[in-house]
Formats: sequence, structure tokens, C-alpha cells
Amino acid sequence: MSTKYIFVTGGVTSSLGKGIICSSLGRLLVARGLRVTIQKLDPYINVDPGTMNPYEHGEVYVTDDGAETDLDLGHYERFLDIKTSQTNNVTTGRIYYDVITKERRGAYLGKTVQVIPHITDEIKSHVLKLGESDEYDVVISEVGGTVGDIESLPYIEAMRQLRYDVGRKNTLSIHLTLVPYLAAAGELKTKPTQHSVKTLSESGLSPDILVCRSEYQLDSTIRGKIAQFCNVELEDVIASLDAETIYEVPLLMKEEGLDSRVIEKLGLPAKNADLKRWTDFVDRVKNPKSEIKIALVGKYVEHHDAYKSIVEALIHGGAMNDTAVKIKWIQSDYLTDSNVESQLGDASGVLVAPGFGGRGIEGKLAAVKYARTKGIPFFGICLGMQCAVIEFARNVAGMEGANSTEFDEQSAYPVINLMADQKELKDKGGTMRLGKYDCQLSEGSQAKAAYGEELISERHRHRFELNNELRDELNAKGLTISGVNPERDLVEIIELDSHPWFVGVQFHPELRSTVYDPHPLFVSFVKASLNKSEEEVKEAGLEESVS
Repeated sequence: MSTKYIFVTGGVTSSLGKGIICSSLGRLLVARGLRVTIQKLDPYINVDPGTMNPYEHGEVYVTDDGAETDLDLGHYERFLDIKTSQTNNVTTGRIYYDVITKERRGAYLGKTVQVIPHITDEIKSHVLKLGESDEYDVVISEVGGTVGDIESLPYIEAMRQLRYDVGRKNTLSIHLTLVPYLAAAGELKTKPTQHSVKTLSESGLSPDILVCRSEYQLDSTIRGKIAQFCNVELEDVIASLDAETIYEVPLLMKEEGLDSRVIEKLGLPAKNADLKRWTDFVDRVKNPKSEIKIALVGKYVEHHDAYKSIVEALIHGGAMNDTAVKIKWIQSDYLTDSNVESQLGDASGVLVAPGFGGRGIEGKLAAVKYARTKGIPFFGICLGMQCAVIEFARNVAGMEGANSTEFDEQSAYPVINLMADQKELKDKGGTMRLGKYDCQLSEGSQAKAAYGEELISERHRHRFELNNELRDELNAKGLTISGVNPERDLVEIIELDSHPWFVGVQFHPELRSTVYDPHPLFVSFVKASLNKSEEEVKEAGLEESVS
């Protein structure tokens, strides 16, 4: 069977959820026994999102091979339970960089290098690279942005050419659009969808299937009107309504027949979809037996996408414990020792999030100290782990003024220091410690109990590390080193043995959590937080009975 290529575009407005639709379709096709991968084609000129502000782009998702990618790749991995790589995220910056590099080497034999054919050919080569590997039956390519954007035009043209290069029977165009409800008129409006499809068609790419985002049901009249004026069959107008959880979207798309239409149009094997595990997971998410509150302390909490994978990993961990995790977003800039009780006092667990730079660090340290001294389950990730080390050094180990050289290069106790191989680097993009590295776990540790393994592999994205020169002194004062990279002897995990659950990790465990394989540290953290909550309820009940 020839590899099939599905192109997914969007119109009318951004943030319609192309990534979720692609992931949902991918999940449905995988459930039918097909081998599927998804690729994000981003029109921006950055080579990758690694140097972009979290407020602009959200989190940077890191793959096993060290690619810094768009956060939608996280959805792809979580929904499909697959591993993505460098080839799954392509930007305009990467395309032009590759073309210019080839031109400098004389690869074009003196030809004038132009958008067509050289840029479009480069785009096509990145799409075909996935399909030509014989690993996949279906390659889904999501084009970022909206049709009509100047920066998206080369991608649309490349998709148009690919339809002829690999044959129309091997390609499918899905267009995601908006059908808004105007309260003043009291009706749904199809004109934005019509104009979006017209714009796409003017570029030479006509959609085969329309996925219509709407807050209200699309009746047969609305669907018929869209089909008639957008040149698609009635069955190819798919409604995408708001869902209680993103994990419900594959089930809604199944009800709408999206996968059936794709199967029919591409002539794919029509095996029945097995969604039992997925349905069970959604049921646990929507109907939990209990509920806990986790305080997420970070620097970018106004923009929740900066912590997208952490949020999803907490949902996965919650589902494994039949527990709904309610996140209390805490802006670390405004957290102090004087108000930390009022801010964190109602939380059953505290998670101090990753980040860069000195802003909000004292607030994170206050959160660490509160969780440590009050016996509240604590989870520190990357910078959160480093903050835990700094707080311990200052307040337990007697290292007055202990700090990270990221914030204070003159600190008398630089317990967190710039990695040796980072000190001579000048370029910022793609130069951190990135991707998957091994970690050896200590017997009897919280981490070993959670993983159930001695050697694990996790994804990294950082420049600073626990300073090995001060490691023994910290350890002697009670800071447990429970995870170490065996090749470079770098500290990966720290714990406090005297605490119910206190774990800091230098890596990013949230990037490995999927629906079918929730990350063990998140499962363990949620369980510890649930136990804390239940203990508090019992204590409160006992006090009430005594009074």
C-alpha cells in the first residue's frame, strides 16, 4: 500500500484546534490498525521555537533526539502514543536555511534560487521524507497559521504540487474552519467558512473534508448550505463542537464519521476502531472518584500554554488515581514568605515549574520552603529542582547566600552552576543540553519506587546543573541524590528522605507522559497529594467530633 498523505489547513481565525483535530484523527486511524505520524509545518522564520518567548509561543516541546519543537507535537505524542523527532516539525526558517546552505555549496548548478520551485521543493522533501521511510501508512501534515497569510502560501503551493506528485488517490485535504453564532441575528453564519474555502481554492488546493468548529450543533440545513457552496459532499461536513476535555474529541470525531470518510476517500483498510482503552480513560477524566488541588508555581502562569505538557501530565496522573486534579495557578513574582500560607495553604501538592531567568525566583523559593517545612508533597521540574537545591542550601545546609550562577555569578555558594560545555557557547538556539539522557536511580528512593526500574531515560532542556563541587556537602546535610547520569556523573534527581514526598528532577518528565503511558512520577505525585488530602479530611473530621 502506498503511503497516504493528509494535509490539514485552517481558516478564518487561529487557535481553532488544528493540532487537536490532527491528533484525534491520528488516534482514530491508529485504533484501526494503521501506522500514523503527524508533522507540523510552521510558517514563522525562526529555525525552531527554542529562542521564542513562552508568552508568544507557549512551551517548547523537546523530542528524544533533541529537537526543540512546537507544542502541538506534544499532542501528537500524547494522543497517538508515538515518538516524534526532528522530522516532525518544519519551519520556514529551517526551509530557507537548508535551501541557502545548498545554494552556497553549489547544489543548484548556478540556477537562480526562487520560492518556486526551490522553496516548495524543500517543503515537499520534508513531507515525503516521512512517507518514504516505509514506517507509516499515513502521514498527516498540519500547516500552521491560516489560509490567506502571506507566510503560508509556499506551504499551500507545496501541498497543491504534492497532490499531483504522489497522485490524487494518495492525498486528502482537510480544512478546519469556523461557523460562528451571531447573537444579534440569532443564527449560525456560514459565510466565514465559504470565504475561507474560496481563499484556499484560489491557491489551487480544494478541500475534500471540512471540519467546522462551532459552539452550536450544525443542523442539516447549515450542513447542506456549507456543502453546496464549498463544493464538498454533505457527509464531508464534519461538526467539531466544544468538548469538556480535549481527550473527548476523538470520540466526537468518531461519531461524526471523520475517520470513516478518510478511510473511504483514501481507500485505506477498513478495520473497526478499538477505542475501549481511550473511552475508559475519558470516563475516568470526566467521572473521577475524588478531587485534589495542586498549586502550580511559575513565572508564566498568565499563559497556560507555557506549561501545556505539565497540565496534561497531571491529568494523566489524576486519571490513574481516579482523581480530578484542579490546578491553582500561582504567579511566583508575587509570592513571598509572608503570603505563601494564604496562597498555598489549601493545596494538597506543590509543583514548581521550569523557566529561565531571575524573575520570580524568590517566590519559587518561598513555595519550596513552605512545601518542605509543612510536609506537603513537592515536585520540582528543571528550574523547580534547582530552586529546591538553593532553598535547601540556604535554609538547611547553612550556605548563606547560596544561589545559581544564572542569577548571581558572585555567589559564595554556587550550588547551581553553568554546565562546563556551555561556558564557551555564544549562540543561543539549539545549544542547550537537549533530548534523551540516561539516569541511574538509587535503591529505596521515591523515584525508584515510582519508576520500578533502575535505569531510565528522560528528556532535557537546560544549561545549568547542580554543582558537583558542592554535591557532597549538600548530601551530608541531608539532600539525597537519588538519580545520576551514569556517563557524565550529573545529578538528575534530588529528594528529602525525611519528607513524605519531595522530588526534584533536572529533566522534563512531562514530555514523556501519554494517555496510554502516564508518567510514573506524575502518578506518584498525584497519589501522594491525594493521600495528603485524605489525611487532612480525616484530621478535620476528628477535630469536629472532639469539639
